[in-house]
Amino acid sequence: MREESKPFYTAADLNPDRVDGQSSPGAYPFTRGIQADGYRSRLWTMRQYAGMGDAEESNRRYKFLLAQGARGLSVAFDLPTQTGYDSDAPLALGEVGRVGVAISSLEDMERLFHGIPVEAVSTSMTINSTAGTLLAMYVVAARRAGADMRKLSGTVQNDILKEYIARGTYIYPVAPAMRLTTDLIAWGTEHLPGWNPISISGYHMREAGSTAAQELAFTLANGRAYVDAALAAGLAIDSFAPRLSFFFNAHSNLFEEVAKFRAARRIWARWMREDYRAENPRSWMLRFHAQTAGSTLTAQQPENNIVRTTLEALAAILGGTQSLHTNGYDEALSLPTEQAARIALRTQQIIAHESGVAEVADPLGGSFYVEALTDQIEAEAEELFGRIQTLGGTLRAVESGWVQQQIQHSAYAHQRRVDSGETILVGVNQFQSEAELEIPLQKFNPEIEQRQVERLRALRQRRDQAAWTNSLRHLKDTAHATANVMPKILEAVEAQATVGEIADTLRQVFGEYRETISV
Repeated sequence: MREESKPFYTAADLNPDRVDGQSSPGAYPFTRGIQADGYRSRLWTMRQYAGMGDAEESNRRYKFLLAQGARGLSVAFDLPTQTGYDSDAPLALGEVGRVGVAISSLEDMERLFHGIPVEAVSTSMTINSTAGTLLAMYVVAARRAGADMRKLSGTVQNDILKEYIARGTYIYPVAPAMRLTTDLIAWGTEHLPGWNPISISGYHMREAGSTAAQELAFTLANGRAYVDAALAAGLAIDSFAPRLSFFFNAHSNLFEEVAKFRAARRIWARWMREDYRAENPRSWMLRFHAQTAGSTLTAQQPENNIVRTTLEALAAILGGTQSLHTNGYDEALSLPTEQAARIALRTQQIIAHESGVAEVADPLGGSFYVEALTDQIEAEAEELFGRIQTLGGTLRAVESGWVQQQIQHSAYAHQRRVDSGETILVGVNQFQSEAELEIPLQKFNPEIEQRQVERLRALRQRRDQAAWTNSLRHLKDTAHATANVMPKILEAVEAQATVGEIADTLRQVFGEYRETISV
């Protein structure tokens, strides 16, 4: 329950100046959803996030999920891959394949998607600092498998600002990192018409402890920064805005989350039409993927997490998400087992086919409480936007550490409420049970790291050394200049350059980011 909540709501609680809250679904400003018929003609994409060990192990999990009815895949990469290190780098020791799949080369990517019809399956990749390299590997692997590039659909996260704010898998300083992001957006807009070249993410900020209003405000502020960067690079607003996508957290307060999603669409539509003068109605539409909140999962009584995830999934669906990942109930303890992944997917399928939620667009629209809460969250977000502007804009607010501090303060306040018992976590600070259910956990194969290292070293021995050397030199020269680096990253990938080698080449030009520590 929000601290500001009243005992009940009536029409008198609605903002008299806000008449668009009662507009039709599919109509500007899309408070009630971007599709006029909601999910009546097409359900959201049931997209499960997975990645573990090496490419073969993850490939087996992907085929299992598709066989269970998933229609989209989300790739989780291990930390070395995310931070631009190969599996045999000294800093990768002990981390290879641990929290995602290890991908160091084009051959790894080909193994990852072997036997998967990439033209028919929407693929999302949670990758940021090395987004251009991993997307290039996906594109080349798909092309080698005979796929039509114009039929590929999916998303690459490519959201570097939230890495500085909440996640930490950055490599380069902010300015060159923004250049890489913008280069990918420009290249993707031209060459991959069915692909979203960025997924502007609030999920990780919420996981770090932000409030719903902070998640909304900081995510959309980052979105403005990317739009401004793309415009500064010479792109026309309607050439890329229709392919921008967002990624939000579906947290535990059902009504607050629904209101958050409604407010997000309304704000973004207004910005795109009024501030940026976009003319294409698709440029006004905020499209988003949602994932249930990992931070709400508990190691105590983990079976309770099935209920939590169900409520969070329902919030995302009632809020109008375009795709959804539901977490496994065991993820506070390990990567999800096949059983946990199947239950997570079945959760979406039961909501879709048994709850009746898809029979009408925006079923909560018109609720006095939801409409008033939408107005309230929008007002809170607008206040935060104003504070960001007084600091000089999003980039300055991030570089100064102000955004990070706001999230840290909220996280601390929440933990104090949990510690005091003011906020109840079932099975944690109340309703504990001495008899805990023992559940099977996903086991990690320690041989995977050595196998991955051996394959990588063998690749380096048999590749065309001249082509490899030339490709990295071309990449370095382009990075020193101002041209788009994506074509040179593709050249390097085709010459069998690795993730770490491409990242190191760019490190030589851009340097590395060092976080500002503030207390």
